[in-house]
Amino acid sequence: MAEETTEETGGEEPEPERVPVDIRSRLALALDVDDLIEAKRLAASLRPYFGTIKVGLELYLAAGPTSVGYFVEAGFDVFCDLKLHDIPNTVQRAAGVVGSLGARWMTAHTSGGPSMLCAAVEGLAEGAANAGMPAPGVLGVTILTSDDTASEADLVARCDLAVDTGCGGIICAAPDLAITEPWADRLVRVVPGIRLPGGDTHDQARVAAPGDALVDGADLLVIGRMVTAADDPVAAAEELVASLLS
Repeated sequence: MAEETTEETGGEEPEPERVPVDIRSRLALALDVDDLIEAKRLAASLRPYFGTIKVGLELYLAAGPTSVGYFVEAGFDVFCDLKLHDIPNTVQRAAGVVGSLGARWMTAHTSGGPSMLCAAVEGLAEGAANAGMPAPGVLGVTILTSDDTASEADLVARCDLAVDTGCGGIICAAPDLAITEPWADRLVRVVPGIRLPGGDTHDQARVAAPGDALVDGADLLVIGRMVTAADDPVAAAEELVASLLS
């Protein structure tokens, strides 16, 4: 891929060594924007703080597979958050495309059932293998952080389903970490809805402070508007990391 200009990336990238690797490796930057140039600028300026980039539906629809490939080649782990939910054949084919791009993670709804989840796992692995890419993992979406109506029984059943179908992890809200603890040795737990105390919760019904979520067992925190919508995203990222080091 051709070298990016400073206009596209927002200038020279700072060194990621400024943040301890054990912190940076557990933070995913949610690039929920609809413009790849803006996404590149955010990623470049926030690179020292985040080891994973989350490419969501907005960016994927705006820029296509290029949005995944760019950040893979830039050295990030890429979390492709498409939340697939369709018939197994369609999901398997779509997952194969994502796997071929080098994504580390891809999401699929556990509510889609066992056949669909198995198709997602198989398609993702096949796509990666055919392209000579490292083995990726499916993250099963359990209960959305905006959903305050689903039951504990739903969560337990969806964790069992994620394990049984070969998913590598789950997406769960921070308040659900205690319930999902029995699966912690088999599933990576990825937690969105992270906000600093006193921050805007936006449209999230169930949120948590980053330090609390890590203490409670989260493996990867998804950080979005808390940083990307801030007046100064770099200062917000500094505040985030400081809260985890204190």
